[in-house]
Amino acid sequence: MGKRIDVSDLDIFYGSFKAVEGVNMAIEPRSVTALIGPSGCGKSTFLRSLNRMHEVLPGGRVAGKVVMDGHDLYGDGIDPVAVRRHVGMVFQRPNPFPTMSIYDNVVAGVKLNSKRMRKPALDELVESTLRGANLWEEVKDRLNRPGSSLSGGQQQRLCIARAIAVQPDVLLMDEPCSALDPISTLAIEDLIYKLKEQFTIVIVTHNMQQAARVSERTGFFNIEGTGKPGRLIEMDSTQKIFSNPSVKATEDYITGRFG
Repeated sequence: MGKRIDVSDLDIFYGSFKAVEGVNMAIEPRSVTALIGPSGCGKSTFLRSLNRMHEVLPGGRVAGKVVMDGHDLYGDGIDPVAVRRHVGMVFQRPNPFPTMSIYDNVVAGVKLNSKRMRKPALDELVESTLRGANLWEEVKDRLNRPGSSLSGGQQQRLCIARAIAVQPDVLLMDEPCSALDPISTLAIEDLIYKLKEQFTIVIVTHNMQQAARVSERTGFFNIEGTGKPGRLIEMDSTQKIFSNPSVKATEDYITGRFG
């Protein structure tokens, strides 16, 4: 688990509107890559292109290449559903399936992928996954309660558990802490730190301190103005981006002299 992704000359469209232009990026395996930049510059759009969720939107399409382990995820005959099995996603707002129990939330993806597993194997998967999401001790006595009965921070860890239960190679996180309080945010950051031992993680965040704390590499996206495409301006080790960026726009954004 934990694969490298190489993105080359990626343009992303909504109908005829080009939202993101010319992204070239290497995402290292078993590490955390953070994507930062102002609102509307294409970070989340780019993130969704990495597991072919962008094309679910009307008129959504891409040009260019996203290659994982030698396979172009947009190549002929590649099944988008299979791509999403390998590249999981955690969204901004916790979205457990509200009518499902905590237990059923964890195994939802596994069942959807039609893996027939006996109850003892499912029980084991639920426990190991919830332990992996650092949630087991808090919920082990109420696995049959609805996922929606948990607090926001717990719901987000449940969504992370649901994403890792299918054992993807890559985990995409779109501002996973923006709806959470500081304590829950810290719990998610600790979890990200642990998960990178197994998974390649890409996180979009508006929180610079978070990017600095959790990631090894950071990419800065920017946009010249309304109606223009977002671009990747600079990408480097997180330490370099935050201490000595090569591009003035990056420095202006990081120091708050932006806009």
